[in-house]
Order: sequence, then C-alpha cells, then structure tokens
Amino acid sequence: METKQNVAVFGAYGHTGRFVVAELCERGYVPLLLGRDPARLRAQAEPGLRAREASAEDPASLDRALDGAAAVINCAGPFAATAGPVIEAALRAGIPYVDVAAELEANLDTFTDFAERAAGTLVVPAMAFYGGLGDLLVTTAMGGWTAADEVHIAYGLSSWHPTAGTLASGVVSDRRRGGRRVRFTGGRLEYHDGARPTLEWSFPAPLGPQNVFGEFTMADAVTVPSHLDVPEVRTYMTVKAAADLSAPGARPPAAVDGRGRSAQTFVVDVLVRSGDEERRIAATGQDIYAITAPLAVEAVERILTGRTKATGVASAGAAFDAFDFLRSLSAHLSLDVPTRGFG
Repeated sequence: METKQNVAVFGAYGHTGRFVVAELCERGYVPLLLGRDPARLRAQAEPGLRAREASAEDPASLDRALDGAAAVINCAGPFAATAGPVIEAALRAGIPYVDVAAELEANLDTFTDFAERAAGTLVVPAMAFYGGLGDLLVTTAMGGWTAADEVHIAYGLSSWHPTAGTLASGVVSDRRRGGRRVRFTGGRLEYHDGARPTLEWSFPAPLGPQNVFGEFTMADAVTVPSHLDVPEVRTYMTVKAAADLSAPGARPPAAVDGRGRSAQTFVVDVLVRSGDEERRIAATGQDIYAITAPLAVEAVERILTGRTKATGVASAGAAFDAFDFLRSLSAHLSLDVPTRGFG
C-alpha cells in the first residue's frame, strides 16, 4: 500500500492556508497543520490531521514541526517576516519549500538571500495568483523565444475584498518602499514618487475594455525577469478592484459555494511583444485566493514526483513546464491560448 506523504502548511488556519489544506486532502496528501496559535490549530485539526505549534521567531519549533514532512508550503504572511525563517528550516530538513507570497520585496529577498544556499533543493516563491500564475502565462506565451522587449500583465478582477493577511502584507510592503511606487523598467526595479497612470485595457470577451491603473506592480515584476530576458514588465489592475482594496473598512471575502470560494471572478490577460510580433494568452477563473491552492499544491506534487526543470530558488516558469502546468489546472482555470505563434 502506498504511504501518503506529509506536506506541512505553515499558516494553515489562515484564509489561503485553509484552501491549501483542503486541496492537499483532495489529492491524497496528509497536511501537517502548522502555526503559532494552538487554539486555532486545534479548531482546524479534523480527525486524521496533525497540528504542530511553530513560530517563525523560534527555529527549534520549526524544526520540530517539519519533522517527517516531504515538503512545506508557507501561507503565513507578512512574508517579509516568515519566508526567511521557514526557508532556513526547510533547508535544514532537506525538503522543498513553496510559498504564496505576493509581497514583491519578500520575493526579491528570497532570490537574493538563498540563490546559493538553496542549490541542493528547490525553493519556489510566489507560487500563487500573483507572481506564479502570471509567470506561467508569460512563459507559455514566450514559447520558443529566449527574449522579448515587453511583458504586459493585466488583472481584470470583478472585485477585491482583501483578507487580513493581504492588508497586513500591504502595510509591510508600503513601509519598505517608503510610500513610493515601484516598476520594473530598463531591466531593474525602480522606485519613484510619480502618479499612477490610468488607461483603458481591452480584456478578452466577455469582460471587454476596462479602466485600469498602470504600474500596479505585483510579484510578477520579480518572478518573470528572474529567468526571462525581458527589460520591461508592466502590470495593470482594474480601477474598481483597486478601489475595493483601498476602501476604508474593506470587507474580507465571503464564501458563496461549498468550496468556500467568493463570487469574485478574474481574468489575467498577458501580452508579450518582441519587435513587431505580439503573443497573447489569458486565464479566467473564480476567487484569487482559492486558485492559489491548486497552484501551490500542483507545484509540490510536481516537485515530489520529479517533474521539475530547476534547482535552487526558481520561479514557477523556470521550475516547471509552464503550459503543461496550466493545462493541469483545467478544473480551476479556463485558458484562451491563440494557436498562432505558440509552440
């Protein structure tokens, strides 16, 4: 009889962590529920699931918590505080690490601080809606190209009711940026005080043209150029969703189905330009937090079954066969892939 592998989930009782735990169970893995709040862990630990108290400030507790785990998924933000310690613990345990960090600066720290130290295992940051999905789409659109002039990633969210974790991470990122805006241009991240541009983006039907904010820079500005030769990575967000995010007293997501998903829908529209040629791909789905779970768990499954292309710190597009990865998520994502120019 095949023994089910244990996969640790740090921050298991958070909003995204719960989706990840459910996805692991559906795929036959045994989640190890990790977190610093023993009461919340006990409340979540259903029969057959083990809960282990652990804190990013206590390396010994992380070592105990990861004992017997085949991999760890970090769902606990702000990742500026948790990513480093949990990666350290994963390296001590000799197991792969995946996180769902949307914090651009935390992702950059992971690439910078662990590029050499993680050479013997696989560390995949931003394996989530922001950072991971966009990188997979861009890598697929690039096809056989080794370089491109520009990458554009437009997020068409019907709404954005943020979790407490999203708001806390946003505060940390804003503090680290000193209130400045950030963009990836000229082959590097650039911080500035200029106004955020507003323009119209033509999303695929049925969404169609929408007003978007330019320079709504997310983790894609780290993941995409980490392995692709692209000097310009530009990201956009629908104005309505951005207003939801920044509204005073913003409401958290409300479940509308048996899986716990909200009614939010999304379109991620990617355009890659090289000279006079353009390539485009789009993905649509429901609930940006819920879709993060199959993204992260599929990554772990591919790592544990040897379906990877990289070691060390690698983004989704560098670590996996991007198009095959996207197709494996057909139960969660719908892809619009033009046939011309791909392959």
